[in-house]
Amino acid sequence: MTPVTIVGAGLGGLTLARVLHVHGIPTIVYEAEGSAGARAQGGMLDIHERDGQLALKAAGLFDPFRALIHAGGEASRVLDPQGAVLMDQPDDGTGGRPEVLRGELRRLLLDSLPAGTVQWGRKLARVAALGDGRHELTFTDGASVTTGLLVGADGAWSKVRPLLSDATPAYAGATFIDTYLFDADARYPATAQAVGGGGMFAMTPGRGIFAHREPGGTLHAYIGLRRPAEWIAAIDFGDAAAAKARIAAEFDGWAPALTTLITHSDTPPVPRLLHTLPIGHRWDRVPGVTLLGDAAHLAPPAGEGANLAMLDGAELAQAIAAHPGDIEAALAAYESVMFPRGAAAAAGAHRILDLCLGDSAPFGLLDFFAGAFARRDASGEG
Repeated sequence: MTPVTIVGAGLGGLTLARVLHVHGIPTIVYEAEGSAGARAQGGMLDIHERDGQLALKAAGLFDPFRALIHAGGEASRVLDPQGAVLMDQPDDGTGGRPEVLRGELRRLLLDSLPAGTVQWGRKLARVAALGDGRHELTFTDGASVTTGLLVGADGAWSKVRPLLSDATPAYAGATFIDTYLFDADARYPATAQAVGGGGMFAMTPGRGIFAHREPGGTLHAYIGLRRPAEWIAAIDFGDAAAAKARIAAEFDGWAPALTTLITHSDTPPVPRLLHTLPIGHRWDRVPGVTLLGDAAHLAPPAGEGANLAMLDGAELAQAIAAHPGDIEAALAAYESVMFPRGAAAAAGAHRILDLCLGDSAPFGLLDFFAGAFARRDASGEG
């Protein structure tokens, strides 16, 4: 059996590979990074019952996933710029969105695959259609391979997407800047107390400080600014002290317990300009190739991206297994469900970004949380 060819060893591509392996279907994953530890894997992820957890169950990894859960991480609080608590929702264990470190979840998936499934250091240079559903992949080292089933799981700037669509990511008008405080309970107790046990949101229109507690007393912050890309580009992030000062100036008058997340970051601030694909991005069926995750439906961060990528991977694998010998039927079945799901999630993610940094902040987000908690309590579900 010819292996399914996956480009990208993120959570979506690895989930696809794992669920295919469960069904006895061989895969090969080409990843540009040189090794599993070549890059930090980001912070906490909340894994939802309706998508990410379903994918892990399909992968046969739900029980080991539960061992990775960060207890207490589902707590949420909203503060005003002076640090006053506007909303405080503790983690009572019933939320249905347990938190895990992205890197640990990725390691779980990697360890579940046969040795050699992931080919590291294979950066895709170009891909060409050969006809009859076959494609040729050429890597930056000059090597090339051909495949009868190609899946682009290669993220926002996918090299596979142009086979299917002319769409390219556009700047969403906002940037999140990563900072970290280590051993915060001992070194910055006021800040640690302000963040609490899980996620913290402090925002006014156009700016926000968002943070999450990670294991070991680490506070990971995302400094949100609704600014033109040119404004961000004018900051010299090569000079960490100057960059911290410039970002902190946007929060003049805010409580020191909050601005410490900027001014005292133990790591240089890293800007992450938010880009998105058009809401409802889709394509006509092209033989032998499809996309999943951010490559298919890139949207602002709202807790959905990783979950959707994993569910995409699991459902694509299940569709392939359910249509032996008929790849086109499998891809059509997968895309018919993935397209509307991705569109709905993208619309919701844009709404969350607006609630966090738009004109209604913070009160729109407070109303959103109140409605979400009320619906959860009424249904008895997470």
